[in-house]
Amino acid sequence: MRRAGAVAAALAILVAAPFVLVGLGAAPFDDPGEGMHAEIASELVRSGDPFALTLSGARYIDKPPLLYGLMAAVFATLGRSEMTARLVPALSALAAVGASAWLGGRLLGVRGGLVAGLALLTSAGFFAYARYVRPETLLVAALAGGFALALVGLTDRRRAATAAGLAVFGLAGLAKDPLAALAPVLAVGIALALAGQVRPLTRWLPLSGVTALLLLAFGWWVMAERRTPGFAWYTVVDNHLLNVLRARHFPDEDVPLPALSFIAVAVVGAVPWTLAAAAAIFRLARRKSWRDPAEVPWVTLALWAAGVVVVTACSPFRLPHYGLPAYFAIGLLAARGWAEDRGRALTLAHAIVFLVIAVASALVSAGDGAGFMNDVLGTTDVATRKAAAVGQLGVVPPWEDFQPLLRATAVVFGTGAVALVVVLVSGLSRGQFTDSPRAPGALRLALPCRPALAAPIVIVTMLGMLPVVGSALDMVSTYRAVRPVGRELATHAGPADVLVHEGALENSGALEWYAKRRPVIVDGRRSVLGFATTLDAAGAIFLEPPRLQHLWQGDRRVWLVTTRAPDRSIARTLPGARLVLASGGRWLYVNRDDRVDARAARGQ
Repeated sequence: MRRAGAVAAALAILVAAPFVLVGLGAAPFDDPGEGMHAEIASELVRSGDPFALTLSGARYIDKPPLLYGLMAAVFATLGRSEMTARLVPALSALAAVGASAWLGGRLLGVRGGLVAGLALLTSAGFFAYARYVRPETLLVAALAGGFALALVGLTDRRRAATAAGLAVFGLAGLAKDPLAALAPVLAVGIALALAGQVRPLTRWLPLSGVTALLLLAFGWWVMAERRTPGFAWYTVVDNHLLNVLRARHFPDEDVPLPALSFIAVAVVGAVPWTLAAAAAIFRLARRKSWRDPAEVPWVTLALWAAGVVVVTACSPFRLPHYGLPAYFAIGLLAARGWAEDRGRALTLAHAIVFLVIAVASALVSAGDGAGFMNDVLGTTDVATRKAAAVGQLGVVPPWEDFQPLLRATAVVFGTGAVALVVVLVSGLSRGQFTDSPRAPGALRLALPCRPALAAPIVIVTMLGMLPVVGSALDMVSTYRAVRPVGRELATHAGPADVLVHEGALENSGALEWYAKRRPVIVDGRRSVLGFATTLDAAGAIFLEPPRLQHLWQGDRRVWLVTTRAPDRSIARTLPGARLVLASGGRWLYVNRDDRVDARAARGQ
């Protein structure tokens, strides 16, 4: 099986690479979402200090530095662009696909490994973040790689591989949150305890691996605390403990999903692979496989997949993408589900699901789109939820732009459903029936050829959906990007002009990237930069409204960028505010426009 893992990983990456890498730079940064992370990495290139990250000069301490350090290295090597910024999450996604396929190959053979890797790739939620500047795919890659090494190390009794897996878990902590380094170890420990294999501890907790995990996941805390006193309190107490109690000192604008909505988003984001994964988990439970030491890898994956979804649903931290860490485990369990299935159940279930999606997409595309825009985007899109929380409409393309994508979805899933029905009917036409041992006289369909045909049909169908997902992502990013506003400023703002951003800067995170000038912030304390307002340098970055009023009426030209509608913006209180541009849910104002004044002086 060792060679099977390598072959499966190579094949999965080969299939995945064109889908993930082609057209990475086609769209501008999505804001809020991508731009903030790209700008932080850009500033890291200049500062060279990963323990003092900044966003437009303000100290940023919400995320560890791994994503930004890797992006900064890419910028320094290949230049700064949307494509190079997205290269790190894209390559991380390929690494996650490869790690899943490798573990699947070691456990199930080449075919099973390929199904596992491509199941992760074709989970729509995962694929969207594979082409999006955030730390999610980097986290999934570290988790998938850590589990692959640790579980193979336990199975093969290779302590070095287990230690390497623990070290990679440390990278998961460095990618997103230190808890991401500890939770996988807990899942492995529970699975071993259930199998009566928890001792000796050094077999699955070798000292070298534990040391590497702790240094990687927590060592940066020490350095960051030294550079920014109060960082540890903000991270441990305010961002975790007080967040659970809903009593944060520095709340941001994120709006958590209701528990049931989160579960629905997490499950649908990995459709259809959740069907086969659920079947595999059911069989593991029915056989009481947790008692079998040989099943420890699969019990661990089942615990991880279910634990991520259930624990997150029970916590107050429920954003749409928080289910992604479970997706590689779902892909592996789905591969086992297909490998074990010998009847028509999974084929029939997938045919029904595909047909339902096809019909629903066709019907929705023919309607007015109200339900889709309000319910689907209102649940899955973080920016839309933020806007709704303050009484504004979400900034998304018009319904007419989504209709062709829904029609394409109907065609892809309809074709997949037909192909699966053909597989079922071909078995019927060959008379492949046997008597059911559970119901004498009843018939059940036994399709020996089905495992060889149905799973590839599902994979091809889902591969056909990836361009649709990519097109939707590019469309939304282009529509609400800050790039048009930034380019207007880059063209017309003078060296002595002042640029002000109203509200949380992460809502226009790429403003400095595109405008080529640094903004100051007014009324932006409810933000991921909230802690930065308490630091000594805050006075030069964060303005109080009276100070903006004074600047606005002074001798310098002042530009104001806001994501707040005109009736809610501070612009309505600024005398003589001239609207220059409205784009992507943003408004650009100026206290005086020299171009207009010059034309007026010439009588034009």
